[in-house]
Amino acid sequence: MAELHGRPPANGVPHEDRGTGPFPDVLSDTQVLGHNEKTQPDDYLDADPSKEKIPDVETESQNSDAHVIKTGADAANFLLSIRDDGDPACTVRSLVLGTAVSAFQATMNQIYQFKPTSVTISGTFIVLIIWFLGRFWAWALPRGDRLHTRWIERHGDSEQKPWWLTLAILVNPGPFQLKEHAVAAIMASSASSGAAAVSVFTVQKLFYNTGLNAVTVILATLSIGLFGYGLTGIYRPITVWHVESVYWTNIPTVKILQALHWNDLKDSKPLRWFWYSFTGMSIYEFFPAYIMPWLNSVSIPCLASMNATGATAKALTNVFGGSLNNEGMGIFNFSLDWQYITSSAATMPLKLQANFAAGIVICYIAMATVYYTDTWGAKAQPFMSTSLRTAAGGRYVASSVFVDGILSETKLEQVGLPHLAGTFVWGLLTATMAIGALIGHIILFWGADILESFKKLRRNEIEDRHHQVMVESYKEAPWWWFTIVLVVSFVLGIVVVVVEDLTLPVWGYIAALTLGIFIAPFSSILYARFGTGIATNVLMKMVAGVTHPGRPIANLYFGSWSHTVISQSLNLASDLKMGEYLKIPPRVMFLTQVWGTVFGAFINYVVMVSIVNQHHDLLVNSDGNSAWSGYYFQAMNNQAATWALAKYLYSAGKPYFLVPVGLAIGFGICLLHRIIVRFKPTVFGFDLREINTPQVLAYSGVLGYGATQTCVIWTMLTVGFLFQFYFRNYHPRFFKDYSYLVVAGFDGGSLFILFILSFAVFGAGGPQKPFPNWWGNPATGYPDHCPVGN
Repeated sequence: MAELHGRPPANGVPHEDRGTGPFPDVLSDTQVLGHNEKTQPDDYLDADPSKEKIPDVETESQNSDAHVIKTGADAANFLLSIRDDGDPACTVRSLVLGTAVSAFQATMNQIYQFKPTSVTISGTFIVLIIWFLGRFWAWALPRGDRLHTRWIERHGDSEQKPWWLTLAILVNPGPFQLKEHAVAAIMASSASSGAAAVSVFTVQKLFYNTGLNAVTVILATLSIGLFGYGLTGIYRPITVWHVESVYWTNIPTVKILQALHWNDLKDSKPLRWFWYSFTGMSIYEFFPAYIMPWLNSVSIPCLASMNATGATAKALTNVFGGSLNNEGMGIFNFSLDWQYITSSAATMPLKLQANFAAGIVICYIAMATVYYTDTWGAKAQPFMSTSLRTAAGGRYVASSVFVDGILSETKLEQVGLPHLAGTFVWGLLTATMAIGALIGHIILFWGADILESFKKLRRNEIEDRHHQVMVESYKEAPWWWFTIVLVVSFVLGIVVVVVEDLTLPVWGYIAALTLGIFIAPFSSILYARFGTGIATNVLMKMVAGVTHPGRPIANLYFGSWSHTVISQSLNLASDLKMGEYLKIPPRVMFLTQVWGTVFGAFINYVVMVSIVNQHHDLLVNSDGNSAWSGYYFQAMNNQAATWALAKYLYSAGKPYFLVPVGLAIGFGICLLHRIIVRFKPTVFGFDLREINTPQVLAYSGVLGYGATQTCVIWTMLTVGFLFQFYFRNYHPRFFKDYSYLVVAGFDGGSLFILFILSFAVFGAGGPQKPFPNWWGNPATGYPDHCPVGN
């Protein structure tokens, strides 16, 4: 349930070091050389959270332990601590570790762009990697704080310190602490965001015979990423500082970061639960990921009908299949593979879970109806497919009608128009409806609240206690810093558009940025408050199709400087909010995120080129296999190509005219919802305001995109109900103290094993080494044993 087409997705009292191993107990904060001497309330410097004087999750009345977390304000007040130990954030250690792990996370996220199911490398996994590296660094290198203490004992404080002592203090000042840890993790998250920005170049390299210049790719990626960050800074009063801007998927990462640094393993039962979960999942994940892939898609209906043939087999697989992309809708199909379920299933608010479930039910009904009523000529095409098709259902090669990225009318007459699977058209329609509803929902339902928040900021009234602490303790990054970032990124984009032949004129580039600037706050607000966002790429491609007809490459670049800019802004805003939760100084956050974005541009390009060169034919000419798939890039290219042919496919009287009309339909549905709520806010005790029309509409067609193995849907709903309804309402203490750490452990364990498998056997670092075939890992057919129709 990560963000649609985006990144779902930015963890006791210390004792004297006894030198017992590579990960020793750390010194108390008052013994750390280089400790932040800035004046702060004593409450922040107390190393024992149970002694906090500031009202907090640890010291509220006993009733707070039973408080049910429902809103963003609840999360801020009862779930997330405002403790700030004042430890240093920007150190040589945090910058070096952050840069190293940025390379790792950017690499892994780029690799997972080419996986059968989109997986975002969990913040928990990155947190654990950095934790081990940071603790090892502090143990293995000479400790500056200890050397300094010995120097003072021998020479006194008045004598000038030698250069080697200054160097030791700079390189290894003391124990590895929370803010250093968080800075390194957030830097890595910023670097990984570049994977989305590089996607347009991936499509161009896979599907068009046009050259790619490394400098062009890197400059364009920098332009996209930095412009997104500039927007984050401009919009932060409503997307970061607002109390309801929670970014729910951040919570497991925040909780594990705090647990690792504020608790001692032998005295902390929650921390032990985390390590139990991590270890257990690390052992288990080998089975569904490699040895027995059937565990990823357990379908009793498929097993019962595995010997069916012909049309019956095809219909059963359409309904119950879900182990591979575009196999089927996955009804009654359950995944037991946590790499695809992820902690987002357990951390999303219950209201999102309910909207998600409602949308999926509608999706099942609509997709079956579209196909079996032959809407949009669906029966002539596969039931589910994201690729362009011929009228007879074969594959349509888009490059055959585009010469050097521009439509050839002569070749179009020879080859004919492309066709789309009916379920894919339904997915496009619901995507445009969701965008119209997004704009309507933010204005009609939350507009008054957003305006009121601006008024409160002008009166210096701050509702979020985390932001209040930040305002009182640290200097804010000034507005003009973000303005400079916007100007620099704009100039970089202009250079790329003018120098390179992207088929996108300068005015088109400016139009793309303008559209992105307009939509970004809408998308970010929804993501901040609800935990997931709305894919806006269909809107961008629609506008590009109208303004740049017959130019699919221009369409792709237009989408990058609009939709991808929005995605970047959204992800970076999420990390900025995490910085507030962890009390990272805003100016350090600025440096961290800018450097991560710049560095990640280079890494993402190198990895993309390597994978495309090794697996080109597989990514272009098939649905892929269990290890590699080009479905995401196929879908991007299909949309760019079809919208480049907008006047033949989407204009009035053409086959898919209803898709662009979806914008008005979605806004109209949201307006109707607002009118109903105005006169009848509740029905049978249910608050109709909890219905989020953009989310319901988006999920009503999400399976048509082929963006996930549908087997995970039912498991995600089950996990969400278990955590967000049962544990949250009936075991609130467990929910608050343990649940986020448990699912964070699952994330870390599964991705730790996936990292090993990716390079050892899945081909990321050499030839593939598949596990021997057996019933749980069939050589032919579908892994869930659904019947293969003729």
